[in-house]
Amino acid sequence: MAKTEKVKLPSWKEMVIGGINPDAGSAMKYNSGTWRTFRPVWSQEKCIQCNACWIHCPDSSIMIKDGKVCGIDYEHCKGCGICAAMCPPKVGAVKMVKEEK
Repeated sequence: MAKTEKVKLPSWKEMVIGGINPDAGSAMKYNSGTWRTFRPVWSQEKCIQCNACWIHCPDSSIMIKDGKVCGIDYEHCKGCGICAAMCPPKVGAVKMVKEEK
């Protein structure tokens, strides 16, 4: 992963009404992975490469190489669990585990 520069984020008082971030495509600037309570763990052996986790991940944290899931970007993953919920139940390639500090 490439290092990203640290940027002072605006406080809630400085945000525009609605909390809109006017800089589209800036999510990579903010490492939000420290917010997690649970982390997704992906099993390459169980994965059927349906890409449902990648499609639904709101943080673009599911890594794809050559059209296949190859891992999880923990620097940006907030631990929402959507990837685990979207993985077909009979497959179970993504499991949520308690984050260890």
